[in-house]
Amino acid sequence: MSVGAAGVAAPDSMARVVVEPGFEAPVQTDVLIVGAGACGLTAGLLLADLGVDAVVLERDAQPSGSTSLSSGFIPAAGTRAQQALGVQDSAERFAEDIQGKAHGTAAPALVAAYTQAIAPALDHLESRHGLQWEVLTGFLYPGHSRHRMHTLAARTGVALEQALEAAVEAAAVPILCEARATELVVDAARRVLGVRARRPDGSVEAIGCRALLLACNGYGGAPALVRRYIPEMAEATFGGHTGNDGTALHWGEALGAHLADMQAYQGHGSWAVPHGVLMTWALMVEGGVQINREGRRFHDESQGYSEAALHVVAQPGGIAWNVFDTPVHTLAQGFPDFVEAERAGAVRRADSLEALAALIACDPGTLGETLSAWTPGEPDAFGRRLPRRLDAPFYAVKVTGALFHTQGGLDIDARTRVLDSQGQPLPNLWAAGGAARGVSGNHVSGYLSGNGLLSAVAGGYIAAHDMAAFLRTSTTT
Repeated sequence: MSVGAAGVAAPDSMARVVVEPGFEAPVQTDVLIVGAGACGLTAGLLLADLGVDAVVLERDAQPSGSTSLSSGFIPAAGTRAQQALGVQDSAERFAEDIQGKAHGTAAPALVAAYTQAIAPALDHLESRHGLQWEVLTGFLYPGHSRHRMHTLAARTGVALEQALEAAVEAAAVPILCEARATELVVDAARRVLGVRARRPDGSVEAIGCRALLLACNGYGGAPALVRRYIPEMAEATFGGHTGNDGTALHWGEALGAHLADMQAYQGHGSWAVPHGVLMTWALMVEGGVQINREGRRFHDESQGYSEAALHVVAQPGGIAWNVFDTPVHTLAQGFPDFVEAERAGAVRRADSLEALAALIACDPGTLGETLSAWTPGEPDAFGRRLPRRLDAPFYAVKVTGALFHTQGGLDIDARTRVLDSQGQPLPNLWAAGGAARGVSGNHVSGYLSGNGLLSAVAGGYIAAHDMAAFLRTSTTT
């Protein structure tokens, strides 16, 4: 799509690109970052460390986004925290796991770039900015061959977002909240000149920049785009952040950027209803099962929570129950999000098979056959090897399948530069995290646990280094 003098506005969106060679802004910065999630804040921190002035725009009153809604777990291979535990891992092995889950369809250059950058990124955030990482060793998420999930002590996405925000504030990087970027201003050569952002009172603020990073996430909150690219989730619950409105896509398309992997997304087959919170998939990994309203299992729960979303929404009423027993319940007490959900009433206890059947509203005989249908350690009808049969008391959580965030977006190279339809980088535009294509290939089943935060943190780290190098050699004033 070409950009005309009057600009290009996307249907059902405030995003707009305008050609304005004489653009002047009262505020000027070297780098402007749109979005204050893990990607934008990581980039802001690294730019400050590299001596580059940056400003972060955030549409909400308080930075949160998809990061706060996540588990806060970041997969990385070769960090100091991982090495201290004696875990033998490498970027190459991590890359193999990513491609294994994506059936070889993830962008090779990005997989290599992210798996190589994420350990230095986490180590830097720890040594320079005080984020103390722990490695989860109690279980392996589906598709990971090593213990590589890194988390802060609080083990929540909110804690991760808050820690990054505190570090950004300590580094004196400005975060302009309640500033919704609506207009991208460029010259005739598609060089970004700045952005106009709308304030809650309707006023508009103009900010000029020499380089722009789009870290404003994907399009899961834009129904028209979901229907266009992932129609199978058009009627599913959206469990992500409303800021996923497709702004980056609209701007990119108007500039002639190429889009990639648009059918990829992270689903989640464990969205607790009616409470509206994610239920940790560790329940399934450690021996839990999903039961539909008929009292039957319907898939191999060990394959991953993303593709489980499709299996769950295909059940009667789009509803299933996560069923587990005391050993799994005890493990789950180590997850603050689970404890909070249990306090809210999302976790129900049933002291007998009959009580569990009454809770699910299914036939006790059918449920009994389901829970006795596998031999521990042997492949069941779905090919899963469950470690044991479940014993009373049982615990159950009513769930549906949800769309959490998209994994397709602006095509980027290994330096996170946005590419046009000819594969050439746009003059001074970068994208990472949910705004860009990820490393999940082109289908929901390609999502390896943690791919979202991997792309966000590694992408922000890479983008900051590349933008700093660009500014050192650029003659743009």
